[in-house]
Amino acid sequence: MSTTITIKNLTKRFGDVAAVNNVSLTVEPGSFLTLLGPSGCGKTTLLRCIAGLEDPNEGEIYVGDKLVYSSARGISLPPGQRDLGLVFQNYALWPHMKVDKNITFALEIQKLPKDEMRKRMLEALAEVQMEGFEDRYPREMSGGQQQRIALARMLAYRPKVFLMDEPLSNLDARLRMDMRAELKHLHHISGATTIYVTHDQVEALTMSSAIAVMKEGVLQQLGTPDTVYRYPSNLFVADFIGNPKVNLLEGVARDNVVEIGSFAIPTAGTKAAGPVILAIRPEDISISMVPISGALECNVYSVLPAGADTTVVVKSQKLEITIKEPGTSKVAMDDKVWLRFDPNMINLYTKETGSLIAS
Repeated sequence: MSTTITIKNLTKRFGDVAAVNNVSLTVEPGSFLTLLGPSGCGKTTLLRCIAGLEDPNEGEIYVGDKLVYSSARGISLPPGQRDLGLVFQNYALWPHMKVDKNITFALEIQKLPKDEMRKRMLEALAEVQMEGFEDRYPREMSGGQQQRIALARMLAYRPKVFLMDEPLSNLDARLRMDMRAELKHLHHISGATTIYVTHDQVEALTMSSAIAVMKEGVLQQLGTPDTVYRYPSNLFVADFIGNPKVNLLEGVARDNVVEIGSFAIPTAGTKAAGPVILAIRPEDISISMVPISGALECNVYSVLPAGADTTVVVKSQKLEITIKEPGTSKVAMDDKVWLRFDPNMINLYTKETGSLIAS
């Protein structure tokens, strides 16, 4: 049965620096939550606090109904009593043990019968498609194979919650893609509540049922991948999520348009007024090779084909705007083009605080 993880007002300081700053969130049973953010944002520290590898300074952590940490009550259960499984960035396999011993080591500590340990070990290897590797040492396997063994070790332990700290960052790009599919399938068949740490937004968007975006120890937004991508709660989230990056254009909102220089962009009836920053994704801008009434005239600065899509960078009125077109684009460098902005895909943010005010 899947388990809820509840974090209440959690703070972890290192000296004067709050690596985790008053974070509260609930991880729903059976969900795949990704902690996402740049290096130093506090995501790994938060995971280590949940695992019991770090003691927070304030707050509470519940694993299901069990209170595993409370600063007010003086409770801090060790990792072994939290029923959590961990997979690290560096695999953490014992180099002197063969695969079977690496997987069953924790089960031996639990004093499980040998038959049960072997059964779990073989089942776990089958789940990660590593049957027949039980007699190999870690040094005899590739990085991707070692990562699968680390996953198998966690699966054999059968914890209530899976914790993963950037487990794919040491793999090459092709293998990362393959392992994303494997991890998503493993989560599907296990149904275990999973917390996954990464700085890779592609991993977060493709694998998660929920994403928690962090910056400087503070939770910026918690939502589904589609919500975080389409309706970022502030400019930091908008700018961090998406490749190519979101277009951020300063202007003045009035009468259902945003005036940017001499050009007015319709905003689908939003009520914002005054100085704003308009955000629109590159794929929500269309390019015309012929003049269109109400479109923004631009010059093509750069064309970057990538097979499945093409990124086009244009300039106009001191603006630089990025557009993403499917397939191979017909535009060429130095062409004159006209842009249309989808008014239903525009978000507006306050210029002072960067908070979302209209979408």
